[in-house]
Amino acid sequence: MAANQSFIKHNSQVNSNTLLVEASGLALLSKTLLDNSILGSELCIPKVLAVNKNQLEIEYIQSLRPSDSHFKTLGVGLAKLHTIQQPHFGLEHDNYIGLNPQPNCISHNWGQFFYQYRLQFQVSLIADSHVKQRFQWLLHTHQAKLIEFLNSSCGSPSLVHGDLWSGNVLFDKQRVWLIDPAVYYADSEVDIAMTEMFSGFDAAFYQAYQTVRPFTAQYPIKKRIYNAYHYLNHYNLFGDNYFAGCEQGLGMIEVL
Repeated sequence: MAANQSFIKHNSQVNSNTLLVEASGLALLSKTLLDNSILGSELCIPKVLAVNKNQLEIEYIQSLRPSDSHFKTLGVGLAKLHTIQQPHFGLEHDNYIGLNPQPNCISHNWGQFFYQYRLQFQVSLIADSHVKQRFQWLLHTHQAKLIEFLNSSCGSPSLVHGDLWSGNVLFDKQRVWLIDPAVYYADSEVDIAMTEMFSGFDAAFYQAYQTVRPFTAQYPIKKRIYNAYHYLNHYNLFGDNYFAGCEQGLGMIEVL
């Protein structure tokens, strides 16, 4: 709700620290952008006014329908964030992707990290034992070539938003705001992939992004693999409507 120019988000899970790590993610994004003179120039992060396990209070954003100019600003700002080289992959602490846990560690092997802490972990959550066993077999069988492919097509680690769909970007009259992050250090193209998972962002976003940071030649393949993580997460949270996306993304691993 909006009150005194603030927005209050309540925790739907008892004894969960989801809001605390969300505030931590907002702080990390804000600090990284500020330290590199990006905060406010293209991207904005709402200020955390108060947080505890039960609720998160942030500054209120009067959101509007975005224009091409907004999407260009988002593209340039996100590319600048991704261009900042980070010392490692992963994150020092676990967080969440939606309502599911997102485990992390510090890693210098991107392919191994994504295999173990993203795909393998989500597959381990699957309730249907037959589906779980089939996906586990697929991952195990193609583990080596998946890890090699991801490592060979990824440069230095970048700080990523981690859950970058249209509902987590807001636009006011002049600025672009990132909310609800699931941050970690990763191949920057995990963020770009998720923007295409549903209806996609405006073409102006992708054009502006690539003026600063062109996509890799392997992006069309990586996009399907990276989004398999989010399809698995949605399948675990919301059910069979997302199963086909899981199969398509994991099936891409078989043909690497």
